[in-house]
Amino acid sequence: MIIQKTENSRISSFDPENYSFGDHFTDHMIICEYENGAWGEAKLMPYGPLPFSPSNMAFNYGQACFEGMKAYKDSSDEVYLFRVNKNFERINKSAKRLAMPEIPEEVFVGGLKALMDIDRAWIPTGEGKSLYIRPLIFATEEGLKARVSNKYMFAIVAAPATSYYSAPVSVKISDYYSRAASGGVGFAKAAGNYAASFYPTQLANDEGYEQIIWTDDSTHEYFEESGTMNVFVRIGNTIYTPPTSEKILDGVTRDSFITLAKHKGIDVRVEPIAVKDVLAAQKDGSLKEIWGVGTAVVTTAFKSYGYQGENFELPVLSEEESFALSLKKALVDIQTNAAEDPFGWREKVEKDVLQTV
Repeated sequence: MIIQKTENSRISSFDPENYSFGDHFTDHMIICEYENGAWGEAKLMPYGPLPFSPSNMAFNYGQACFEGMKAYKDSSDEVYLFRVNKNFERINKSAKRLAMPEIPEEVFVGGLKALMDIDRAWIPTGEGKSLYIRPLIFATEEGLKARVSNKYMFAIVAAPATSYYSAPVSVKISDYYSRAASGGVGFAKAAGNYAASFYPTQLANDEGYEQIIWTDDSTHEYFEESGTMNVFVRIGNTIYTPPTSEKILDGVTRDSFITLAKHKGIDVRVEPIAVKDVLAAQKDGSLKEIWGVGTAVVTTAFKSYGYQGENFELPVLSEEESFALSLKKALVDIQTNAAEDPFGWREKVEKDVLQTV
């Protein structure tokens, strides 16, 4: 790895008590370029802009995918990553679907650990705080030709993170727009998936909802995801979540929630969730919770939902009563080294990683 440390750290200008999600970036970034059929040597370098032409093929034809990860500090100021192998596997799954070259493990994992080590001072501590990490791959060849690019860039950037939502949100169940279609790229973290979701979300915002529960593209009768999150529904004391598919992202937080719930003895059913069943549970009083999970938010509880002009309130539960909140606490405790990790998910970032890369 080529290492170029910044000569002017910006850490003194960062206030760890006053910042918002994703607005500040650490001193360094990882860059690795692909050309002539091979990935070059990774570079750790000062964070900053890169020169690109408007004819860059990523801008014109959308070859771009990314991951979302976090690093955490414990009470002893040690740094930990979480389920890195899952993100490594998924970025390459996304890259393959978008006809982009897969990134080597030594570049992804080695670059990630080197960046976390050198910028560990940027990782905030405290409830709901972490360092959000964005690995991404995108085309860089210049050319207005609708074909696969011959050049790519892999990058990792990181930003201090705080709570994404400060309170439970209201959501609208979509009966027209869909997030993904059969045969498409819904299972990949393709940049275009997010661009296509913004307009329907704006429409929902105009109606007073913060987010959307996406339904299937053919019938709009089944839950798929919510906003940029996987979705969970609790009816009685059973948790339901849709199975992953070519339309639903295989979320790392989703998988972690399922594993933790089963570990706690909670009945979890990975099966389609019909809108009519949710409405029936609402009517008979057995609908207890609906929530979303994802790396950025960890967990977002829903306070109400709208469907075809009607609005429905969800019960207000304490942390002890709520499956969503109790599972969130269990997960964050593992991530921050505040609890035992029976699953081997947590990975410590050793100091002076740069001496070994």
